[in-house]
Amino acid sequence: MSSTQQRRTGMVGRVEVQPLDEESLEELLAVAVNDAAPEEVMPPLAGPPGWTTQRQEAFRAWHRARREGLVGPLRESTFAITHNGEIVGSARLAACDRPDVLETGMWLARSQRGRGIGTATLRVLLDEAAKTDARTVVADTTAHNTAALTALRRNGATLSTSQDTVEVHAELTPRKTPSPQPIASSEHRGPRGPAL
Repeated sequence: MSSTQQRRTGMVGRVEVQPLDEESLEELLAVAVNDAAPEEVMPPLAGPPGWTTQRQEAFRAWHRARREGLVGPLRESTFAITHNGEIVGSARLAACDRPDVLETGMWLARSQRGRGIGTATLRVLLDEAAKTDARTVVADTTAHNTAALTALRRNGATLSTSQDTVEVHAELTPRKTPSPQPIASSEHRGPRGPAL
């Protein structure tokens, strides 16, 4: 994604995703420390539980390593999710083995869940994916994550489950637009419900 923001507006309010610079990375870390558990927002790290200094630095390093985006060596972009101008979580798009497939994921601060922000953010990510060569966006979650499943279904995901696990695999199709604009905006008037 370019340095411009992508947004959705409507009943849920203004939801945007934007690339992380140092200032917004520190704001995102503060949101994570104050309103999320480490295991909800970053890869596991050995050591004592909680937001230790080591874990906070690992969080920063993980996002900094992805600043080059989909064209960088990790082939992954991370973004700050904002709701009405306030950072409330993080989203990502990552390249997969197939050139026409991107993987997505996100987390929201606990106090921001269940407000439709995840559903709106997923729509923004699908719009962003449509600007690439991606034909499919995939996401994985668990069968008991009803908020994620709701957001995925509201965005037209095809869900498949494994009989042996509680894993759910979702496939979404990005909507190709004839002339993408630097800032995408549309009204989200769907019912409010759980967010990712």
